[in-house]
Amino acid sequence: QEQVVESGGGVVQPGGSLTLSCAVSGILFSRCDMAWYRQVPGKQRELVASVTSDSITHYADSVKGRFTISRDDAKDTMYLQMTQLKPEDTAIYTCNANENYGSTLGTFEFWGQGTQVTVSS
Repeated sequence: QEQVVESGGGVVQPGGSLTLSCAVSGILFSRCDMAWYRQVPGKQRELVASVTSDSITHYADSVKGRFTISRDDAKDTMYLQMTQLKPEDTAIYTCNANENYGSTLGTFEFWGQGTQVTVSS
């Protein structure tokens, strides 16, 4: 079965660092556009960062210069390295995978369960 599993969340002090991982299985990872989203109760889900199958990256303005997204195709895993964390970064972070087969066959989308990141002193 297709599976997307996040790990690495936790509690960290402001200014600290944390690295999230997203491991996928049952999916052709090399064909996936990957992304990290985050959401706080009562607010819209926000795209934090993304990396395409050909390694093109995108970052939300709020995390530019602090977060780094990467992927390891040999391990079928995507990472989000977070530094200089702020209380505003507190949210549930969710991994998104889009297995892309073009306009003809379409895209298959998968979501993980999410991992909690709490930035607090």
